[in-house]
Amino acid sequence: MGILDALFGRTKPVKPDLDQLFGVPSAALTLEAGAGFRPTGIGSVCFASVEGGAFDEVERQVRALLDADTGRGGVPVEASTDAYGYSWLLARHAPEELPELVNDLHAVNSELEANGFGPQLLCSLIGFRDARERPLALVYLYKRAAFYPFAPLPGGAEKRDSPLELQVNALLGNDLRLEKDLTRWFPVWGAPGL
Repeated sequence: MGILDALFGRTKPVKPDLDQLFGVPSAALTLEAGAGFRPTGIGSVCFASVEGGAFDEVERQVRALLDADTGRGGVPVEASTDAYGYSWLLARHAPEELPELVNDLHAVNSELEANGFGPQLLCSLIGFRDARERPLALVYLYKRAAFYPFAPLPGGAEKRDSPLELQVNALLGNDLRLEKDLTRWFPVWGAPGL
């Protein structure tokens, strides 16, 4: 980064670090002890779809990789497209199988990245709920190599529980690399896994 970059407020892009996902199981213990949120066993990966045979083949490989878990009693991966045209792959495990879920999400991200589709990766999320059934997601931003909490208010009214998000952010500061720029805490309304 040069002097002009510093003067104009430009920063060097953060290098994606998918291994950050492996911090989620220990963060989940902190989250349960400090705020009463437990994993749901559901997680998803969001990416911008691209046209072409190469991408279709990688998507088939990723689905086959996750569907291989069905032999162990897992549920096949579910694919969907949201209202903005982004693709989602949803993986399900038993709530106590959070490490296996994280492995699946890491595998999807790694496969897409290894095949040159890293720029299409947007985020991964892992779902949580508390005793009052309030939803919470830990969202990993691929291009920022950091997490942030997303807590939509129940009822489908596209409103966030900002105090809860800030509480979770403060709680997990020692467990995960968290996104410091709150303007990058994008809402993921209707995301599979919430």
